[in-house]
Formats: sequence, C-alpha cells, structure tokens
Amino acid sequence: MPDRRAPAPATAAITRRTPNSTRRTCGPSTFERPYATLRNAGVPVIVVLVSGRPLDVAGELPNWTALLASWLPGTEGAGVADVLFGGYAPTGKLPMTWMNSVGQQPINAGDGQVPLFPQGFGLTY
Repeated sequence: MPDRRAPAPATAAITRRTPNSTRRTCGPSTFERPYATLRNAGVPVIVVLVSGRPLDVAGELPNWTALLASWLPGTEGAGVADVLFGGYAPTGKLPMTWMNSVGQQPINAGDGQVPLFPQGFGLTY
C-alpha cells in the first residue's frame, strides 16, 4: 500500500520552456521572485525537470528544495504525480554523469572533471 503523507501547505506550478529546444542551459532565472515568494512562505520548491538529457542547472539548484529528473515520461506522467504527492517513494539512479556546467562537455569517468551528479547518483526514500 502506498505511503500517504500529509499534503503540502500550499502548492504552486511555475513552468518554463526554453525557446530553443537545443539550448542546454537554464540561464539567468526569470523566476527568482516567485522562488523567493514561495520560500519565504515556507513552500518547498520542487522542480520536475522534463528533458531528454542532463541540463546545466547548477546555477539554479540552490533555489530549489528538490529536483526530480523525470526524463521523458511520455504517457507515464501520472507516475511522476504519484511520486510528487507521496503515493510512492522516488527511486532511481542516473544512467550517465550530469555535468556541472556546459563547459565540462564532454564529461567522462576518469577525466578529472568534477560532475554535479556522478553516474549512478540517486536517492531512495
């Protein structure tokens, strides 16, 4: 049976889409004000990143309480929602290294570069 936790005190959805699908960086935050408003109200800022590859998010990461990389869930978006709202515990490990910045590309094991998240990184609750 799924673990049902108490709902968050408030929820908000902030969406952001880059105009160029080949762009690999989040760039300067256009959402800093909403981030600050949510944080000041005690609302956790949980980012669901829907992408087909690791993105340059290191500069944004301090603004977020949590990051869920859902990759490309297709018709399984309901599964992502189940995890977000406590229906199931998140599990998963990165299949590749997540770069710390675009300048690290390509990044490979043993090349001396420090990744944001190494291959195999992931949390289970």
